[in-house]
Amino acid sequence: MKSTMSMGERVNSTIRGIKTVIYGRTAMILLGFLAQLVLLCVGYILLRNYSYLFYAFFLTVSAVAVVYIFNAPGNPDLKLAWMLPIAIFPVFGAIFYVTIVSQPGTKVLYARLTQQAENTRKYVRPREATREKLRTESPHMGQLAHYLEKCDCSPVYDCTQVKYYPLGDSQFVDMAEELKKAEKFIFIEFFIVSSGKMLGEILDILKERAKQGVEVRFMFDGTNMLWNLPGFFPDMLEEEGIRCKVFAPIKLIFSPHYNNRDHRKILVIDGKVAFTGGINLADEYINQKNRFGHWKDAGAMVKGDAVERFTYMFLEMWNESQRLPETYEKYRLPQDASVSSDGYAIPYSVCPLGPERVGEMVYLDIINTAHTYVHIMTPYLIPDDRLIMALTYAAKRGVEVIIIMPHVPDKKYAFMLARTYYNQLLEAGVRIYEYEPGFVHAKVFVSDDVKAVVGTVNLDYRSLYHHFECGLVLYRNSQVAVMERDIQDTLKKCIEMKVEDYKKLKLADRALGRIMRIVAPLM
Repeated sequence: MKSTMSMGERVNSTIRGIKTVIYGRTAMILLGFLAQLVLLCVGYILLRNYSYLFYAFFLTVSAVAVVYIFNAPGNPDLKLAWMLPIAIFPVFGAIFYVTIVSQPGTKVLYARLTQQAENTRKYVRPREATREKLRTESPHMGQLAHYLEKCDCSPVYDCTQVKYYPLGDSQFVDMAEELKKAEKFIFIEFFIVSSGKMLGEILDILKERAKQGVEVRFMFDGTNMLWNLPGFFPDMLEEEGIRCKVFAPIKLIFSPHYNNRDHRKILVIDGKVAFTGGINLADEYINQKNRFGHWKDAGAMVKGDAVERFTYMFLEMWNESQRLPETYEKYRLPQDASVSSDGYAIPYSVCPLGPERVGEMVYLDIINTAHTYVHIMTPYLIPDDRLIMALTYAAKRGVEVIIIMPHVPDKKYAFMLARTYYNQLLEAGVRIYEYEPGFVHAKVFVSDDVKAVVGTVNLDYRSLYHHFECGLVLYRNSQVAVMERDIQDTLKKCIEMKVEDYKKLKLADRALGRIMRIVAPLM
């Protein structure tokens, strides 16, 4: 007898029914990682005790590694974090460092993505006139646009309309409506995919659209296979005509590449509409599931020429494992003359494998060029030295710097770590608030009523240095005022933190947070 359940109901029911299998597979992978670590430690101890030549060799490697790290370009925080294990464990630390930096899989991935980016440049329409127009209106914004186009293949667009969402609840409604209108293709890329109302409804729409001949591609990060999804989930989608890929699936053999996750959230429909922001495909993001109180998130819908960049971002990541570049011609739609100009928009991506830290550069640019205020929402606050200096200097020169954090954390260790930065920032004049009703997952910057960013980039090392990310820069767009209004409404539900509040925390929490700061750049 044929099942009367919809695709979404069937998938959700299947996932709920095999949670123990998913967790069992995860336990096996974790045990495998632990066994490899134990074997490495035992081998190191035996060789150290019975081979002086081995020990002397790796002491030399340690010394060379320290000299190399000290002189290499990059963030000083990361350098110090690497030097510590090498200094404490001269041989083992050197082995670990050499293993990480010489990992061939990561280098191959970066080479493939670089090739994909070069392929993209053939299809991106010239935007020199728009960039020069922006430079005339604002020299520093013109310079930021020049940097993003040169280093990220992300041009500036003017014929673009944006709608900002202060909650995932409202974004999900529009996502579903726009998906139902799809006629040519749907590209979906998310970090977290979990069973529930949101996933179920979207899968039902995707199945229906695929039946009508719409090309549907669905990509998600491999960590979902550890906690949220069964191994055969991609096959379930393929059976319904939905092409599916898993980014960097985690297998039994450990690889440093597993540290570079696909944290992006991108939905593209027909090359005409795109969504991005902090919202994942899980019910807590739309407040259908209560995990950490009220879930405060943010996102944006983009229509017009700027959708082009989101289309290419998705295709670059989808095709990273392809031997030959895919032609983008069928996805290169004519410019939509019906979409009027509303300021400027620059969609951008973040690749953790190359020399450029695009996500951090965008944030630093906004902080350093602010005249009146910079208002920030972020779930995590683990800034490097450059961000700390920028934030404190901005406050000291009279810019109103406000940071909104969660009051109910999703990760206690990250919250303890974040609070160790509070006093340094507060004493410099930065104002920090915690969202009392629950958890803030929004990644939003607003400055001077003219500039804003919404996307996936957190203020922590994982987003700035280890994850693949994306975002949307807005300048003189009508939604900047909407974003600032959202921040002001959110502040009404927040508790302002004071210097003395840190002293009220448990001594153990403060001590653990301070210790974690040492290794935070590697986390």
